[in-house]
Amino acid sequence: MTEKPWRECIRIFFEPFMFRFFPEEAKLIDFSRGYEFLDKELEKIRPENEAKDRYADLLVKVWLYNGKEKWLLIHIEIQGYRDKHFNLRMYIYNYRIYDRYGIEVVSLSLLTDTDKNYRPGEYRMEFGKFSLSFKFPVAKLLDYQGKEEELIKDNNVFSLLILAFLGAVEKGETIDKKILFKVSLIKELYKRGYDREKILQLYKFIDWIFVLPEDATERFHEEIKKYEEEKKMTYITTAERIGIKKGIEIGIQQGMQKGALLKAQEMLQNTLTIKFGDLPEDIKAQITQINDLDKINALFEIAIRTDSLDEFAINLNGNGSDIIN
Repeated sequence: MTEKPWRECIRIFFEPFMFRFFPEEAKLIDFSRGYEFLDKELEKIRPENEAKDRYADLLVKVWLYNGKEKWLLIHIEIQGYRDKHFNLRMYIYNYRIYDRYGIEVVSLSLLTDTDKNYRPGEYRMEFGKFSLSFKFPVAKLLDYQGKEEELIKDNNVFSLLILAFLGAVEKGETIDKKILFKVSLIKELYKRGYDREKILQLYKFIDWIFVLPEDATERFHEEIKKYEEEKKMTYITTAERIGIKKGIEIGIQQGMQKGALLKAQEMLQNTLTIKFGDLPEDIKAQITQINDLDKINALFEIAIRTDSLDEFAINLNGNGSDIIN
């Protein structure tokens, strides 16, 4: 399970994240004044020998109701095993920020591992009469097992994402039950009356968090597609993405690669048009000039998850990191 969906979820839904997992700290924050993610500052304190994406840390500047500025260091730990250095790493990051900027930092941690007995939260060191204690609040997704009814009644968007996590890690359930459970989560997005943009964002995150086997995924997508047709929705879903891929693969197998390529180009343009409106002529022209099905597939994946046409254009021009060269 990757840290990427959780990091993106927190960025987009930061306020509900705080109230869901760290309510005591959230009550002190004046969200009406906004907040700022300090990515550049976080990069400056990360050790040089540590891979950039090894840990999913976020540094956020917020304002408190007492008028003071506060920095929050949010660490997301994605692993299913004990890390004996985790508490120390949390302490090091905290003091590195203070050492560089002279700003006191509040450290928080979200644990998405599946080890019930893994309970970090304090770094201690003692020598004679000297002692050092560094404690930080920890929220663990696994602790919500058995609270599913409470979560489904809660309007916080993260309650649905917790349910997606629990459904993904639940052992002993049949594939049919897992499909039904995931379908029920997506239907809940529509029932709650979220706007189109929020539904697309949460749909993407749930699909990332709750991964089904390939054959089950196709069945899941078909169920969602039927539901959208019943509700007369026009949202872009991963069901349509899978359908296009299947069509391309069938075309190749039947020796109709050229036809499949044209169809893929057309569907990519249609997807972008539905999400962002009429396309500029230069983007249309660039898409029709691509003669590589793998590249079209890569661009389609980007079109599904990107939030802006500008971001898609960067990848289309070959300047993004996601495109297949």
